[in-house]
Amino acid sequence: MPVLLRLDASARQEGSVSRQLGDHLENRLRLAKPDLRILRRDLASLPHITEATIAGYYTPTDQMTDALRTATALSDELIGELRSADYLLLTVPMYNFSIPSTLKAWIDQIVRIGHTFRYDGQKFDGLVTGKQVFVTCAYGAAGYGPGQGFSAANFVEPYLRFLLTFLGMADTHFFSAEMAATGGDALASQIEAAKAAIDTALPA
Repeated sequence: MPVLLRLDASARQEGSVSRQLGDHLENRLRLAKPDLRILRRDLASLPHITEATIAGYYTPTDQMTDALRTATALSDELIGELRSADYLLLTVPMYNFSIPSTLKAWIDQIVRIGHTFRYDGQKFDGLVTGKQVFVTCAYGAAGYGPGQGFSAANFVEPYLRFLLTFLGMADTHFFSAEMAATGGDALASQIEAAKAAIDTALPA
């Protein structure tokens, strides 16, 4: 049974464009994979890592204390979810030119040496392989695409693409809608175009 891990990063429960596009993609994937099982994480309440968490990341297994195991328990759980998934769906709005801190909190919990990547002193290797990743993005204004006026200010897609590839997930597809802050016909047109791109990538 294939598994989709869906992570929602928007602070909005209602009116979120990134979530709306994620819903559409999820439905298309369900049509293509009727036996799909879905794991969901709303990242709004995910805690940030602490000093003890970082200490646990770099402590050998045979030297872990109960306190360090507690500090890294959430990281273990989140990494387990990621490893179990065949598909990963991230729904991501741009906040102040970058990703929401809620998504960064998840990233800091799962980017962990010896678990999701390794380093031999000369090169890094991602350990999270064999997954297909979909990212639905929402931008408040226009012009964030390649070669456009605000492309240099887009720290969402380039960062996520690099990070996911670093961890071993190179099969990544982005679907974006701009004008989320303006609404109206301009936004509606962007949403329809993004949904059409999803339909092309995931034919029923």
